[in-house]
Amino acid sequence: MKRSLGSVLLGLALIAAVLAVGCAGKGGGTAAQKVYVKPGEYDTHYAFLSGGHSGQVFVYGLPSCRHITTIPVFTPEPARGYGFDEESKAMLGGFTWGDAHHPGLSETNGDYDGRWLFINDMPHARIARIDLKDFTTHEIYGPIPNISAAHACPYPTPNTEYVFAASRFSAPVPTTKVAKVADYKKDFNGIIAGIKVDPKGHMSMGFEILMPPFDWDLSDAGKGPSMGWQFFTCYNSEEAYDSLEVKASQNEMDYLAAVNWKEAQKAVDAGKAHMIAGAPVLDPKEVPGIVYLIPTPKSPHGCDVTPTGEYICASGKLQAEVSVFSFKKMAAAIDAKKFDGDAAGIPVLRYEDVLEAKVPVGLGPLHTEFDGKGNAYTSLFLDSQVAKWKIGSWKVIDKIDVYYSIGHLVAAEGCTMHPTGEYLLALDKLSKDRYVSVGPSHPEGAQLIDLRGPKMELLYDFPTYPEPHYGQIIAVSKVKSEKIYPLAENSDPTAVKTADEARVERKGSRVDAYMLAVRTHFTPDVLHVAQGDTVYFHLTNVEQDDDITHGFGILNSNMDMQVEPGETKTARWVATRAGITPFYCSNFCSAGHQEMQGYIEVAPAGTHIAAVERPTKKQVEEVAAAIGR
Repeated sequence: MKRSLGSVLLGLALIAAVLAVGCAGKGGGTAAQKVYVKPGEYDTHYAFLSGGHSGQVFVYGLPSCRHITTIPVFTPEPARGYGFDEESKAMLGGFTWGDAHHPGLSETNGDYDGRWLFINDMPHARIARIDLKDFTTHEIYGPIPNISAAHACPYPTPNTEYVFAASRFSAPVPTTKVAKVADYKKDFNGIIAGIKVDPKGHMSMGFEILMPPFDWDLSDAGKGPSMGWQFFTCYNSEEAYDSLEVKASQNEMDYLAAVNWKEAQKAVDAGKAHMIAGAPVLDPKEVPGIVYLIPTPKSPHGCDVTPTGEYICASGKLQAEVSVFSFKKMAAAIDAKKFDGDAAGIPVLRYEDVLEAKVPVGLGPLHTEFDGKGNAYTSLFLDSQVAKWKIGSWKVIDKIDVYYSIGHLVAAEGCTMHPTGEYLLALDKLSKDRYVSVGPSHPEGAQLIDLRGPKMELLYDFPTYPEPHYGQIIAVSKVKSEKIYPLAENSDPTAVKTADEARVERKGSRVDAYMLAVRTHFTPDVLHVAQGDTVYFHLTNVEQDDDITHGFGILNSNMDMQVEPGETKTARWVATRAGITPFYCSNFCSAGHQEMQGYIEVAPAGTHIAAVERPTKKQVEEVAAAIGR
């Protein structure tokens, strides 16, 4: 009887365990079960986190919180050869560092469409576009003229017509203008820029608006009824230029700027802009109706539009409340011309005329996102908490501690018209005692919070490399990535797809080596050049199997690149000394990886080298056999 009862209890325990595991990822089970992804199975969401002064973008899978990859963007990355091949080196434009803050996913009808991820380089006023077909950087636009540090950047509009940027540091316009810092109020300005995005994702200058010399902070796009407007927070309406920690916190109110970007573009098209440093700049004194200011307490940081587009939430860092403004009230006040003076020619609306509610969230509110169920979530830097509050009733209904000093937060598709609301990531500025010690330089901390129940639940801590400022979370199902580049579609003029196309051509001191890589051979694998030659290695990886990447590293040089299946890249190398220089495949590719190497034979300067060299017939046959395996 006892044995029978024990068997029954064991069976019930096993059934309970199976049911609990079956609830993983669906809101049931323990915290550990909710983040567990079985070996061979996939996460349901991507989290794209900015890399701060690493200049890169970090990609995590949720709910597992596994680091999947790092996308090189604004700084060289030897592991991927980014910034070493000629194509990515040209995109970097000579810069070797960047400070990436605010990733923004492309949108269609106000929802993420999985095409592109934009990210700003704050100090150099640049915007990069990452194509999510291959998770690589395809374009870097900028430096944007007249902008000193693009912090409020690169926030896309609901159909990705524009990405916006605004200056953190006010400066003379153009930035090359000679001025004295003491003449800040007279000679300095801020700039808001609308950067056009065409249907293929390419960026170009749309317009710029001359703004007062405040420090422009964050932004968000209007949607629904507020479509066509872009909103920006600022601090330092005191127009201080030194000791900002004291002087820029004196006013009770700073501002939220509301930009009518459709009217701004119309004004540029009508010839109302001044060309300054190659950009069409609109002066609000001369072009009324393109921008308005809303007084906002107390050094506001976050600027977040609710999913319906009805309300704009501004979080004053030095206030214990989120100010919620009504777009309907704003539009009515503008129509009625109920202005309370102006700032640098920009009409100022009355705070009371536009305010809908003040939500008492707690100390140090920074940023708000949404879950699609009528709830908002605000990060509280000083309280080290996330506050959950209800849109409409404006009541705080839950709080959760985070560790420590949260900056931004990001919810699943939480800044779109239809947030999915499964998870929230708290991006904590300080990790202190959360992880094993690695010396004085601590990792940043991120924490996964479950939003699916009535109360927020902390599921998982994970360290991040410094320093994610903000992120985006999108369902994996929305991103259609490629696993290889189809070789048949490779239109690079330097590509070679068969061994008999491989060759080395000389024109004076320039040498072009058109090379092919396939497991486990470079063709050609012996090159003859002369001292002083500049050699361009155009390497095509003809593999068409998943995950067979080839590297190309040259010994005793700063040259290494990674070439994906079906891709062609170019590396530049100067033969500075006579002798033998080996090269090899720097990315493990197969059992014969160690044998995938070659030599550059550098003859003394002035030695005659044939104008064209090609592989032998035997070499061509060997490679053809390898390709056809």
